[in-house]
Amino acid sequence: MMTTTVPSLDRLRQAYAETSRATQLTPLLESAALARETGAARVFVKAESLQWAGSFKARGAYWRLKQLTPDEAQRGVVAYSSGNFAQGLAAAGQALGIPVTIVMPIDAPAAKREATKGYGARVVLTDHGERAREEVAAAKAREISETEGLALLHPFDDPEIVAGQAGAGLEALDQLAAKGVAADVVLCPVGGGGLIGGVALAFHYLSPSTQVFAVEPQGFNGMGSSLAHGAIETMPLGPKSICDGLMARKPGEAPYAAVTTTNVRGLTVEDAAVRGAMKVAFERLKLVLEPSGASSLAALLGGKVDVAGKTVLVVATGGNVSLADFMVHVNNA
Repeated sequence: MMTTTVPSLDRLRQAYAETSRATQLTPLLESAALARETGAARVFVKAESLQWAGSFKARGAYWRLKQLTPDEAQRGVVAYSSGNFAQGLAAAGQALGIPVTIVMPIDAPAAKREATKGYGARVVLTDHGERAREEVAAAKAREISETEGLALLHPFDDPEIVAGQAGAGLEALDQLAAKGVAADVVLCPVGGGGLIGGVALAFHYLSPSTQVFAVEPQGFNGMGSSLAHGAIETMPLGPKSICDGLMARKPGEAPYAAVTTTNVRGLTVEDAAVRGAMKVAFERLKLVLEPSGASSLAALLGGKVDVAGKTVLVVATGGNVSLADFMVHVNNA
């Protein structure tokens, strides 16, 4: 069973000190237009879509690879992912000279699949049929790990992944402080929970009055449901979401343990709202966001949280979307 150790502030800072040497310092964008539209005092967008490999995932992937033993690093690693962790891990592996194998569902976006290959990773596709695609891909990754002797890495259910992803929160806290402000509200997308686990801990340790919200697609609100009921819950199989990176059916044990030490609340967004947020991000912020990366902005624009007079931080997590898919989404907004 996965350990539920919650990383300390010192561990978060240690991870950020290491990963910041290899990742981008992503911009914190302020939007007066979004503040006026939502009634917020100020709105800031943390553009993790401009991170190395197109999402925040590179932070946790790089830090996790740095924890391998020399023998593990030489033999290589295997993981499963629908796209962003795949790209982040592949890019980190290429930078560190560590062989990476990624198991991806056959219906993962082609742009993410090709980008993962472009970073030198071996990609293995799985056809899940009517079964849960995450479970099928995870089983294949375990099989490869056992037969080929590769270290099996989990895309989010790992305290070190949580610690590495926390860099996005620590960085945003520093950037906000440089502007002389503190966030009252943080909106953060959630799939399996690795990012919000780290971000929530960063704010819990350094800005405890900040309220962090877990933003999930409708039908995939495993974190919100788990928090509401006090135990990890698995969501039933249902219709897909356009937020392919957020379709985990339940949160990981390590992220859940991190989040439950804080005061995170859950909320959901619909695909239509996400499409509208992608359009707004492009027109107002000049950011190209994939659906998963725009979910937190959708929550803000949809009035899911009362932000009147408050300072809001929106975490825009990824921009890995093809031009064709992007155009389809924004034209249907």
